[in-house]
Amino acid sequence: MRRNDKEITEREAIEAIIRESLVCRLALSDGARPYVVPLCFGYQDNTLYFHGAPEGRKMDMIRENSSVCFEFDAGTEIVKGEEGCSWGMRYQSVIGFGKALLVDDIEEKREALGIIMSQYSGPSSSFPEDILVHTAVIKVEIESMTGKQSGY
Repeated sequence: MRRNDKEITEREAIEAIIRESLVCRLALSDGARPYVVPLCFGYQDNTLYFHGAPEGRKMDMIRENSSVCFEFDAGTEIVKGEEGCSWGMRYQSVIGFGKALLVDDIEEKREALGIIMSQYSGPSSSFPEDILVHTAVIKVEIESMTGKQSGY
């Protein structure tokens, strides 16, 4: 990181940003072309979880290349200045890398969907079997992540 004064090194602070975030941007690669998709997510034990349709561009890309990058941001607001060049942004962000896996096991899907629900509304384990069968769950095992902030 170029600006060490903006780096967040404490794991608890990085995880607090993740918990505060509403969206995770997941970056995938389709050969030489990048693709970023904003997703609802869950986070637990150094692992991210996402859900969606079992078919589509995102799923095809993960099957082809499991390496992913992800981004979270929280506490974002514009800081106004007297002149154009004195404006700024207050923010906290997390960027990381990991490997995406498709979850097939029904019980692991149920647990992952519960983790996603906990991010937004609290724990839930009521997922009908037919929904679980027709829902894709993506698990990202985090390899590394860093935090950055400005204005805090």
